[in-house]
Amino acid sequence: MNHHYTYSIVLPIFNEAENLPQLFREIETVMAGLQQPYEVICVDDGSEDGSAVFIRDFSREQGHYRLIRFDGNFGQSAALAAGFRAAAGEYIITMDSDLQNDPRDILKMVPLLIDYDMVTGWRQSRRDTRLKRVSSKIANGVRNKLSRETIRDTGCSLKIMRASFLKRIKMFRGMHRFLPTLMKMEGASVVEIPVSHRSRVAGTSNYGTWDRALSGLRDLLAVRWMQDRFIHYKIKED
Repeated sequence: MNHHYTYSIVLPIFNEAENLPQLFREIETVMAGLQQPYEVICVDDGSEDGSAVFIRDFSREQGHYRLIRFDGNFGQSAALAAGFRAAAGEYIITMDSDLQNDPRDILKMVPLLIDYDMVTGWRQSRRDTRLKRVSSKIANGVRNKLSRETIRDTGCSLKIMRASFLKRIKMFRGMHRFLPTLMKMEGASVVEIPVSHRSRVAGTSNYGTWDRALSGLRDLLAVRWMQDRFIHYKIKED
């Protein structure tokens, strides 16, 4: 059966069983305030802590929740790509599953969709270690310099994107860090706004700090190449 949703929330999940009950409660409260049909697509990226069991049980009671379960750990880009492909909403919302993003920020992002095709969060006051904050600042600076961008926090997972633009993007490993740039290449208008950032309550961080530096630079050079080679044209007469 085909469903029409205004919003599709895509959640990449890897060993977040302790955080999911609170996350789902917060999502339900926030989305009820919007009074629009929505779905929640949970992509389990090879969890070994019972995350999939909880999601499956929850979805039996809440039919707008859906579980996509990977046969192994394939990474955040793969989880997002699978969620994007499955999403039926007019807008796609992404956020982390570790409770560091606050779903309540969605309520101040949604009104901006009147004028923009993508609203992306900027964690103004990050609740991370000093090492993570410094390395992120350096990475964002280098990324903006080489990609001719102005986005201050590409690592913030809290984003709302018009699906018609997002679904044109071909996802590769690491490309989720460049979604604002890739959306602009497709003609989307993008705005960045400050959002909350909370300390992790349970579980451990699933992503390292310096282990992504080399692959991140390679991805950045690939995006710069795509910017320079992207085909643009306007038809005057057909």
